[in-house]
Amino acid sequence: MIRSRDLLAEAAAGMLQRPGRSALTMMGTVLGVGTFIAIIGLTSTAGGQISKRFSVLQATQVVVQDAAAAEATRPTLSFPDDAERRLGRLNGVEAAGLHWPLAPAPVLSSRPGAVAEPVSGIEVHAAGPGVFPAAGVRIQAGVSYNTWHDEHHQAVAVLGAVAARKLGISHLENGPAVWIDGSPYTVVGVLDTSERLPGLLMSVLIPPRTALDHFGPPSPEHPAQVLVRTALGAAGTIARQAPLSLRPENPMSLEAQAPPDPRTLRDTVSSDLDVLFLALAGIAVFIGALGIANTTMVAVLERSSEIGLRRALGACRRHIAGQFLLESTGLGLLGGLVGSSLGVVTVVGVAVQRSWTPVLDPVLAVAGPGVGAVVGLLAGAYPALRAASLDPALSLRR
Repeated sequence: MIRSRDLLAEAAAGMLQRPGRSALTMMGTVLGVGTFIAIIGLTSTAGGQISKRFSVLQATQVVVQDAAAAEATRPTLSFPDDAERRLGRLNGVEAAGLHWPLAPAPVLSSRPGAVAEPVSGIEVHAAGPGVFPAAGVRIQAGVSYNTWHDEHHQAVAVLGAVAARKLGISHLENGPAVWIDGSPYTVVGVLDTSERLPGLLMSVLIPPRTALDHFGPPSPEHPAQVLVRTALGAAGTIARQAPLSLRPENPMSLEAQAPPDPRTLRDTVSSDLDVLFLALAGIAVFIGALGIANTTMVAVLERSSEIGLRRALGACRRHIAGQFLLESTGLGLLGGLVGSSLGVVTVVGVAVQRSWTPVLDPVLAVAGPGVGAVVGLLAGAYPALRAASLDPALSLRR
């Protein structure tokens, strides 16, 4: 009668007999479980950042649209000249900027007159000075134009980073200019990033009053709108107050709305990430299981004479099967333990490097060794049955 303690001792001896092979066998489980833990943790962490980002944008942004312009038969602008200033007086408004694209698109070039070569792929926008703080832009070079430039109808422009590269403007020391429909506009600044209006990076921006002088009101197909950045939680209130503040005599001509709740989009993105990464983690775990099964099967073939001797000395089939199952399960358990540790370290390391808050279910980390043990048990089932079914007499002849 072979006791359980003897089986454990034999299994431990089998694993330690070839430590290099055992380490390589565990490597598959280490990579599989470690990848599984890391992917789940990074998915949860990234999902938390997506949720946080969407929530902040939803709670701090309002867009006021020119509803009357869409129904007009000719170009019109329903916003008053001091729209940005009026909205700035509302409690909770941090910045507000009026803007619209010029249509039809004017001819844009970086050279004057006969040597002008039109540059395509760049839009020209009328944008009030308040657009820059409202959109959360960062200036790469120079400065943004201000209220004085707008009120005095100055022919100045600010370029997005992409637009500046297309126009061949890399620095502002010599006071470069761009030509819009043949008229020069002095470039005073270049944008680096735009948090809320990324399209500005591919645009040329000019003051609204200057745009009205040279190109007239916005077209009905491309009406003007105001981007409003609010304090956290004030978007709903500002959306109700803005039309009355801007057009008290006809608030229905303007439509203000906070962005819709992005919960559905956020959940869809997180769900898609979960499915994709879980599939990748499952593949990694499967590869680890194949490694254990392959190594255990090789061990059975190499130790066939030992198995035959044990059977001849009275060991039962279940004892032989139990020994190899214990070996494969032990390798899976150790691999799962190491893999879980590496996965947790990876999640924390990436979160710290990106200044994120790591999100990882402790139950998942604790379950990692168990997952490794189950993988080892399943992977060793067939080799163990194969070992138990070997004929003692044939095994001793090898």
